[in-house]
Amino acid sequence: MQKTEEQLQKSSKNNLYSIPCVIFAGGKSSRMGEDKALLPFGNYSTLTEYQYHKLKNIFKDVYVSCKDKHKFEFNAHFIEDLQFENTFAPTIGFLSSFNTLENRSFFAISVDTPFISSKTIEAIVTNDSNDFDATVAIYNQKIQPMCGIYHSSLLQKFEKMLRSSQHKLNQLLKESNTQYIESSDDIEFINLNYKEDYQRALELLK
Repeated sequence: MQKTEEQLQKSSKNNLYSIPCVIFAGGKSSRMGEDKALLPFGNYSTLTEYQYHKLKNIFKDVYVSCKDKHKFEFNAHFIEDLQFENTFAPTIGFLSSFNTLENRSFFAISVDTPFISSKTIEAIVTNDSNDFDATVAIYNQKIQPMCGIYHSSLLQKFEKMLRSSQHKLNQLLKESNTQYIESSDDIEFINLNYKEDYQRALELLK
C-alpha cells in the first residue's frame, strides 16, 4: 500500500504536513443558540481563531470553510460555500473545498472539536494512502467523520448527496473505501453542540 508523497512528506518549514487542512465553520449552530464558530475560546476571540492557530502548528496550509468570511475578524485563508443559502450541511463545504483546492485531498476537521490531538492527526495522515477514498478517526466504535482525510475520488458522491439532499457523512463513508483509525482518548471528540458542552470545554481548557 503506497502512501501519497503529499501526505507523508512534511514541508521543510517547521516540519509541517503539506496536505491542506480545512476547518469547517459554516454550520447553523441551532443547538447552541448562537454561532459557535464565534464563541470566545482560550486566549482567542473566537473558537475558529483558536482552531486555526492550533492547526497552523501542524499543517502548512489551513483554510476555514464558511458561508461568509466577513463574520471573522482575523486573517486566514477562507473558503466560502457555494451559493446554497438554506443548506448548512458540510456537503457544501466539501464541494467548495474540492473546487478551491483543485480536487486535491485534504484533512477535514470541525470547528467545534478543539481537543483533537496532534497524535491522532499524525496517525491519520501517516496511514492514509490513495488506496482509500477516506481515512477518518473512530472512537468507541463511533465514526468521527469530521476528523479525517477525504480524497477527490468522493467528489461525484458528494455531488449526488447535494442533488438528493442526503447529507449523512457516516453513510457515505460506509459505502466507500474508508480506512478507520482508532482513538482511545475520551476527550478528543467532545463536540461543542450545547451551552453546557461549551462550558465544559472551557473548564477542560484550564
